[in-house]
Amino acid sequence: MAQFVRHDWGSRLIRSWDEAWMRWPEETGDLLGAAALGAAAGQTVVADSTTVLLYKVLRALVDHQLAVDPGRTELVLDTDNFPTDRYVAQGVAAERGLVLRWIDVDTAAGVTADQVAETVGPRTGVVLLSHVAYRSGWLADAEAITGVVHEAGGMVLWDTCHSAGSVPIHADNWAWDAAVGCNYKYLNAGPGAPAHAYLASRHHDIPTLRQPIQGWMGRRDPFLMEAGYVPAQGIRALVSGTPPVAGMVPLRLALQMLQEAGIDAVRAKSLALTDFAARVVAAWPEGLGITVASPADHDRRGGHLTLRHSGFEQVNARLWARGVIPDFRAPDGLRLGLAPLSTTFVEVWDGLVAVREELERV
Repeated sequence: MAQFVRHDWGSRLIRSWDEAWMRWPEETGDLLGAAALGAAAGQTVVADSTTVLLYKVLRALVDHQLAVDPGRTELVLDTDNFPTDRYVAQGVAAERGLVLRWIDVDTAAGVTADQVAETVGPRTGVVLLSHVAYRSGWLADAEAITGVVHEAGGMVLWDTCHSAGSVPIHADNWAWDAAVGCNYKYLNAGPGAPAHAYLASRHHDIPTLRQPIQGWMGRRDPFLMEAGYVPAQGIRALVSGTPPVAGMVPLRLALQMLQEAGIDAVRAKSLALTDFAARVVAAWPEGLGITVASPADHDRRGGHLTLRHSGFEQVNARLWARGVIPDFRAPDGLRLGLAPLSTTFVEVWDGLVAVREELERV
């Protein structure tokens, strides 16, 4: 970051746009696709916030489906999806006159392929689901669910906020249509970091599949400053405004570290960390009244572990004061985000000791 401030920004000034920055959305996207998404080059871009990218990609998929088949008026999602996903979906449904079809899920688990199969049909346009549930850590069977939706003629948009960088993803091999996720969590890019979007190459340059925010940086030959909007070819078409260059610096470095470590090694340590935390909690006295609200099965558990107790809201505030930093998730969840690249087993032990001590004071 210091080198970026002193050199790229501090001395090269606008020359850096021609020398590097203009290509960063796609270049950083390719780094991310290779390290975290199992995506070949040219299908991932880094730009905007998660919410903005989610809107752009969801609206593009919805508009395409309606153009191909006006009867595909249903947008499918689950009741425990992350709030941004639900809010954006509600907004897009209102704009395009869609019907929201809700899959009712257990908050201690997540969406299954069977539930999706029972919901999708000839009216399904797009299905919006989280690959890893933000509350429980449930890891969806993304390959099977994608296949079920495709059989019904629908398209799937996966939220990878809680999976990219923590679990192996094979977007190309699983025939994903699209994905959007933040880079703040397991990709270590820092608060307010720009998000990522994946769009399979088979969907590029289709006239009916166009994102709705037509900014100059997503136009073909933007510096010609010509009248009218003509989208750039390929994944660049998902860009709208000026790339968030400063926010991409830590992301690019974090992706290099992830690629060096390898997602399989990251996943192995992630499972070891969450297994360890679960064993520690299981050894606590039953009288504490704590339960684990995340799957025990490795095939169904993502990178975090959620504990449940009625007193966790007040416990969480006291933990923060002690320098132990989990998340509280209403109404009674304490989420332990154990980032494998930086979290040690000793830190997990010490943090859980503090959790138990504060619970004993409730």
